Amino acid sequence: MIGTRGVPAHYGGFETAVEEVGRRLVERGHRVRVYCRRGNAEGDPTEHLGMELVTLPVVKRRSLETLAHTALSTAHLLRHRTDVAFVFNSANAPLLPLIRAARIPVATHVDGLEWKRAKWGPVGQRYYRLAERASVLLSDALIADAQGIADYYQDKFGALSDLISYGAPVLGEASSDRLPELGLQAQGYHLVVARMEPENHVHVIVEGYVQSSARRPLVVVGSAPYADEYIARTQQLAAGDDRVRFVGGVYDQELLDQLYAGALTYLHGHSVGGTNPSLLRAIGAGTATLAYDVNFNREVLREDGGYFGTAADLSGLLDRAEAEPAAMAVRGQRLAARARDYDWDDVAQAYESLATRLHRPRGR
Repeated sequence: MIGTRGVPAHYGGFETAVEEVGRRLVERGHRVRVYCRRGNAEGDPTEHLGMELVTLPVVKRRSLETLAHTALSTAHLLRHRTDVAFVFNSANAPLLPLIRAARIPVATHVDGLEWKRAKWGPVGQRYYRLAERASVLLSDALIADAQGIADYYQDKFGALSDLISYGAPVLGEASSDRLPELGLQAQGYHLVVARMEPENHVHVIVEGYVQSSARRPLVVVGSAPYADEYIARTQQLAAGDDRVRFVGGVYDQELLDQLYAGALTYLHGHSVGGTNPSLLRAIGAGTATLAYDVNFNREVLREDGGYFGTAADLSGLLDRAEAEPAAMAVRGQRLAARARDYDWDDVAQAYESLATRLHRPRGR
């Protein structure tokens, strides 16, 4: 598994998938190697949940970090072959010819529509569009984590994808004993968990909340490398409003689970990344969810979600949520039932089946 920050997972959807799928493939008797970026975990461990970790240096520059690390990882892979490679992120497409030349079958998880991310300028956007096409031409298989992504590749390139979504952790009756550490109580706040990037619309969520009459505080969990300017701009939207609490990244999984399960509503602003693990984690916690109105989010939430496109939309949704907490609880229960359709065991089975299909004995 190549092209991510690595495991232990505490960054994004790719890393979550690598950890959840990798650990299950190990349990099924497979050897799993994960390429990690230096500094992803304290001490750069060589093993995690049975997975072999290879940690390599990174270039601390946004435009080069992913591709440069994947280049180093590919060089290692060519010297230490595996039967199949899973490459995450279409941005890594320029390395696919080297893997293919070594006769290692490769599936590329293409993620979302990266060229839509605001952090990329015209050059970066053009690069991602070219990388999408290269991924189609140079991969033995494509993996899409949402029907909307599969449809995009079918419509634009005539390419079929293996539709393999993420899993949702079903929390059941979660405790709330850790919430007082943040000055919170169950059902007493609204929650957003996101990387602080424009396409995740944290600024819209904060602005909509500030415009609302909500009395329960808004808890904003998240950070991002290279995002200081966006974070400052988002925080400025809440200047003087002590209802909004920016707590930064929370990597304590027990506390994070309690935050999801204890919220009156979870606010999800992601718009370009396909099916998002944060969204699945929220519905697995049985939390009513208000989401940015794009097809990826509607695919998961369906009629049980609330949807917004502007700050004004969200302001009204929040006011209604606080006026009708019982209705929010019922909506959360229905979403918890839907979360059972997103099972990590099924996801791992799909990856195993794809690897088996792609595997070619050496020499053939």
